[in-house]
Amino acid sequence: MDLHYKISGQGEPLVILHGLFGTSDNWASMARILARHHTVILADLRNHGRSPHHPEMSYPQMVEDVVRVLEKEWIHRTHILGHSMGGKVAMHMALEHPDLVEKLLVADIGIKPYPGGHELIFEALEQLPVTELRDRAEAESLLRESLHDEAVVRFLLKNLAREGEGFRWKMNLEAIRQHYPRILAGIPVSRSFDKPVRFVRGGRSGYIAQEDWPSIREVFPAADLVTLPDAGHWVHAEDPEGFVRAALPFFAGQ
Repeated sequence: MDLHYKISGQGEPLVILHGLFGTSDNWASMARILARHHTVILADLRNHGRSPHHPEMSYPQMVEDVVRVLEKEWIHRTHILGHSMGGKVAMHMALEHPDLVEKLLVADIGIKPYPGGHELIFEALEQLPVTELRDRAEAESLLRESLHDEAVVRFLLKNLAREGEGFRWKMNLEAIRQHYPRILAGIPVSRSFDKPVRFVRGGRSGYIAQEDWPSIREVFPAADLVTLPDAGHWVHAEDPEGFVRAALPFFAGQ
């Protein structure tokens, strides 16, 4: 699959992968900062953003989509940064193609299987009459009736695209819902990746608990952990300065 992606900056390559329901645009501000030091490849994963829709969606398939981008750009080795679901894609890529990955930064996700928690979001999105919406304000109002987190509502609304007199979802909501159990699945522990890895977690997020660390180190023995105490799950957006301090020296080998 040919993903939609943008390239900016100069220096050692750095691939950035967004999370579930996200797009590459969620990382645009951070990419501009990182592009001062790196050639940044900012991609939309399959069934997200402006990348093609496909009925199948698994981590191995998403990894091969990213590998295809690298092949098209003649990139033989890269740093990779992934958030949440994108972090899992990044971890799978490091384990399946260790020769392609120089360093790995995983933002607020671990290797364990997760229990879910997006069911209300799926229901709210599926019930939204996107083709009949008059404007984004109406969509926002309807989503707020089901979802009471303003940040989540704003985040999800970035997936709406105008089509004719109504709207459509940029993401392939049906495929994402169908393969949601796959997205929640853990990282296989049959292999390991011994190059530098940094996990950056939010202090107000529960995605990486302290008791998760021993099993993470079994798969990524050279990993370290940075906690941004005032950030939640969206660590790069909630503490961008702290995230840059965690990321740039790591990729520079400092």
